[in-house]
Amino acid sequence: MENSTTFRQRLNRATARNESLVCVGLDPDPERLPAAVRGELDPVLAFNQALIEATTDLACAYKPNFAFYGALGESGWATLAATIESTPEHVPVIVDAKVGDIGSTAEMYARMLFDQLGADAVTVNPLMGEDAVAPFLHRREKGVFLLCLTSNDGAEDIEKQQLQSGVPLYEHVAAKAVEWNANGNVGLVVGATQPDSLRAIRRIAPDLPILMPGVGAQGGEVEVAIGLGQDAAGAGLVVNASRSICYAGSGPDFAAAARRATLELRDQINQHRRRPTPG
Repeated sequence: MENSTTFRQRLNRATARNESLVCVGLDPDPERLPAAVRGELDPVLAFNQALIEATTDLACAYKPNFAFYGALGESGWATLAATIESTPEHVPVIVDAKVGDIGSTAEMYARMLFDQLGADAVTVNPLMGEDAVAPFLHRREKGVFLLCLTSNDGAEDIEKQQLQSGVPLYEHVAAKAVEWNANGNVGLVVGATQPDSLRAIRRIAPDLPILMPGVGAQGGEVEVAIGLGQDAAGAGLVVNASRSICYAGSGPDFAAAARRATLELRDQINQHRRRPTPG
């Protein structure tokens, strides 16, 4: 991965080059792999590489979820590393690991994900506070997406609970993200299934990139999510789609089906993006 530019610069360039806010989630389930790759030495890697090759001109980012590779055992690490290595230089990679621990442990996570695996950005759970996030923030060229308001039903249990100040926890996280963004490398994870709260988050953090899961298989509405989540330039969003792209087809043309699904989502999103006025 490139080290001469920041994550945000790479993301902006990929967004502009591919005219895309689509992030392709690479979450391979061995039981759902198409027959076309099952005979390969590393079927998961072959599956990922086919998806990457089919979408390299349509995606603004790729997002492998660490758990899908850890579940493979010892071979999973090599498969994830090779998957990241297979991505094109012009498209950044976000490793979705949702890590968050005391400072010394967080530093080890940062070394693992950034130095060993070569991720351009990671997802981090900020629940333990600034010292648990700091080891990631100090990597100026790397991106850090803090969990803010996720797309799952359980967001009601903690993320939407009100603090003594009267604001919900997710708004407090958004405000902290802005405060911690001294190096310009902080973003937020906000689910597309949370449109009622997205407006408030974007008001608090107008310039931070938002990684948005929940479009597609989880039922988030594209028009509403893009309208509320985009920044003033019609960007600032990384709209992740995993299952709806990875498993768009199950036959020998699975990669072509994934490309069609990515193109359809990209074009659907672009219909609702605002375009900056020239000059």
